[in-house]
Amino acid sequence: MSESVFTYIGAITGHGSMLVVVHLLLVVSIIMMVVLLATKSLKAVPNGSQNILEAYLQGAISMGRDVIGEELARKYLPLVATIGLFVFISNVIGIIPGFESPTSNINVTLPLALLVFFYYNYEGIKKNGFFSYFAHFAGPVKILAPLMFPIEIVSHLSRVISLSFRLFGNIKGDDLFLWVLLMLAPWVAPLPAYILLTFSALLQTFVFMILIYVYLAGAVAIEDDH
Repeated sequence: MSESVFTYIGAITGHGSMLVVVHLLLVVSIIMMVVLLATKSLKAVPNGSQNILEAYLQGAISMGRDVIGEELARKYLPLVATIGLFVFISNVIGIIPGFESPTSNINVTLPLALLVFFYYNYEGIKKNGFFSYFAHFAGPVKILAPLMFPIEIVSHLSRVISLSFRLFGNIKGDDLFLWVLLMLAPWVAPLPAYILLTFSALLQTFVFMILIYVYLAGAVAIEDDH
């Protein structure tokens, strides 16, 4: 069905990998433009785009404060905030008729999930040591270690599927929903749906960001028995 839907970029590149790549480049360009506008003339009392971006960063810190603590929330802010900004703009761009959400493609969401997976495990090993980190997978009761260890491994691997398919499935579903509305009633019916789809894009971004903090908390603070 996706190949029958018109996109401005698809009219030039066709429907395939190039369509996704060009949309990704468009998202990155928008992010760079937003960041440049917000930082070109920094002020002690922010206004305009600087105010919006600083509010976003403070919100990301507040989000992580209750999960991982103030210090670690600030430490991992660059990762969480960058991914959050990328996911949100990727989600929202698909709401505009003639464009497609990069996050509606599993080839985009899967690498994002893998990045998070490898990073939080790397941070866990770095903080606790290789053997201490993986020893935690065995659980507190040694006799149950042969059972708990493989369960924990599967549980961590399933996070990749959960992160990637949750985002992909929800945004793809939103795109299909909008496409159907546009075909049935292109001038009236989609108008209320834009509010719902924007809220969905924001919600999926929030879920992705909070899960990064949760996974990092579980990796770097294993002594706290989350």
